Amino acid sequence: MKHRDRVALALNREKPDRCPMQISFTPEFSLRLRESMGQKNLQKHNPHGGGNPYDLEMALEEDMLLTSVGWANSYYAGEDYVDEWGVHWGAHRYETKFGPGSYTEVKRHPLADAAALNGYRPPDPHRPELYREAQRLLDAHRDEYFIVGVTVTTIWETAWALRGLEQMLMDLVVDPDLAERILDIPYHYHLTAAKKLTAMGVDMIWTGDDVGAQHGMLIAPALWRKFFKPRMANFIASLKAINPAVKVAYHSDGNVLPIIPDLIEIGLDVLNPVQPASMDPAELKQKFGDKLCFWGSIDEQHTLPFGTPADVEREVRLRLDTIGRDGGLVIGPTHHVQLDTPLENFWAMVDAIKNAPYH
Repeated sequence: MKHRDRVALALNREKPDRCPMQISFTPEFSLRLRESMGQKNLQKHNPHGGGNPYDLEMALEEDMLLTSVGWANSYYAGEDYVDEWGVHWGAHRYETKFGPGSYTEVKRHPLADAAALNGYRPPDPHRPELYREAQRLLDAHRDEYFIVGVTVTTIWETAWALRGLEQMLMDLVVDPDLAERILDIPYHYHLTAAKKLTAMGVDMIWTGDDVGAQHGMLIAPALWRKFFKPRMANFIASLKAINPAVKVAYHSDGNVLPIIPDLIEIGLDVLNPVQPASMDPAELKQKFGDKLCFWGSIDEQHTLPFGTPADVEREVRLRLDTIGRDGGLVIGPTHHVQLDTPLENFWAMVDAIKNAPYH
């Protein structure tokens, strides 16, 4: 079965030959994985496709290939820099038993002073060079793979990177007019990009923002409905007007249970990443599986880095038997596989997805 057909069947809530999978990983883990596979061609880490080199994804027999346009592409590990949005990033190093790694966090925000908003000019989402990688991917692989256009950090995460997290949270309550102006900057940018990618022929647009914390919403559901629901409703409707068959996925880490009915109401097709430490995947399937598909569900907080291969295999089988039963699931980790993950756990996951009984 072609990879794209496997995903299409699952997203139509039908059962393909096996559950489709999508896995991403950090640059450091990517190098370990490539060496374990005996691949000597150390291809440059690809910021598209969730950070994976496409050849490594294909070698793993993944089913979806991702191409990204938006603020999320500003993320680079390992150095201090200022991105094209004016956001300042700082590098941080860390150590694991498998070696050192690095990541970057936002240090300074170009709109920390509200007065800067009047003179702020965001990047231009119409630049042709932003879409060349997507076109290359579509030309080369759309017949075999399910192609996903990525416009994550769609509204909220880019907005607070511009303004500052605490200040942006306060703005939602004490200065809603200012909040609306700032939220519109990433909203219009990513909507432009998503419409372009949809018109180019991608199979799915992946949107979203981290609005959930470990055990509840980062933003009160009422505030999400006021500021974000109307924008996301128009976002989805605009894409479906271009191609009614395009699928739309929404990403948020953490517990977003209160707004799942709202996401279904505005036309969402797929929820990602279904973090099992925050929401019960089987319960989500029982409550919403007739209206919503799911993507993710393998625990990156505990099972993959700290469990045993047997633990990983059991979790994969549990997901296939519950949230994945009768289709409706693209399985994979709930975040990039991190450097602290043992390779034997990674391979236990991949082997179980490919070989475990699928009902």
